[in-house]
Amino acid sequence: MNIIWLGHGSFRIETGNHVLLIDPWLTGNPTLPEDQHDAAVAGATHLILTHAHFDHVADMLPLARKLNIPVVGQYDLMGYWSEHETIETVGFNKGGTVDLGGVTLSMVPASHSSTFGSDQGPKAAGSEVGYMLRAEGKTVYISGDTDIMADMGWMGDYYKPDIGILSAGGHFTMDMKGAAYAAKRYFNFKTVIPCHYTTFPILEQSAQDLIDGLPGVDVIEPQVLKAISV
Repeated sequence: MNIIWLGHGSFRIETGNHVLLIDPWLTGNPTLPEDQHDAAVAGATHLILTHAHFDHVADMLPLARKLNIPVVGQYDLMGYWSEHETIETVGFNKGGTVDLGGVTLSMVPASHSSTFGSDQGPKAAGSEVGYMLRAEGKTVYISGDTDIMADMGWMGDYYKPDIGILSAGGHFTMDMKGAAYAAKRYFNFKTVIPCHYTTFPILEQSAQDLIDGLPGVDVIEPQVLKAISV
């Protein structure tokens, strides 16, 4: 399995015949060069959405149409898109699991928000979620944007993920110290990959606090478009 950071909270996960794009933010992403956009999405088989904030959803509909692949996400928003946007969707909800053909995806809670802007102010768009992805005998926890939450206790005990992709930039999500606390208290990760940081000055610029807080865990600071093999 290759985990490839596309900057911010976006990832490309290659496993078997699948190429999963997690919250692929291309347009306006300052950490992903425009001349690399096509390479970032080449061969994608599924689009996976955690929530509807612009830095996660902006390219979702254009990519679904361009690549002719399904969007996988929370039921309410997927149902609306399926009816009004004429794209293929896979909608399910927290507690549910879908089989994408050798890769299973379980939806788990997150603690954040999920809205988009409109002329009438912010509008709710489903709810924020994370995922437990199982493939190649591994379980990857994709936190999505979240704070520390008590639900991580049962999630770690029940799913037993060995790899964590954790939003850890602070301000909008837990910060590096918070992510280290959550990982140590609720999970038993072998590998942790931070994200949702360095993109803007308001976010944390280093993962050192996460590294220092998790001795014995392989904390990998991702590099844009450089594969992490797990």
